[in-house]
Amino acid sequence: MDLYESIELQDCPFCGGAGLLEEEHGWCWAVVCRDCGAETAAFEFKRPEEREEAARKAAYLWNIGKIVRPGIGE
Repeated sequence: MDLYESIELQDCPFCGGAGLLEEEHGWCWAVVCRDCGAETAAFEFKRPEEREEAARKAAYLWNIGKIVRPGIGE
């Protein structure tokens, strides 16, 4: 099963937009809001066996609302 289909993401806690699970150049995962740009920390993986766990950690942070919203304080 594809990771993108097996991992459920809640709506963005800031704007209600859709979250997008993104793999960055084959070394880390993060979740980003398609609307406001809020995002989780990046979770690095070094071996293929660690790839799914890193994606699930990013999704978990997103789903509990532990995200950063760009532009705060500007």
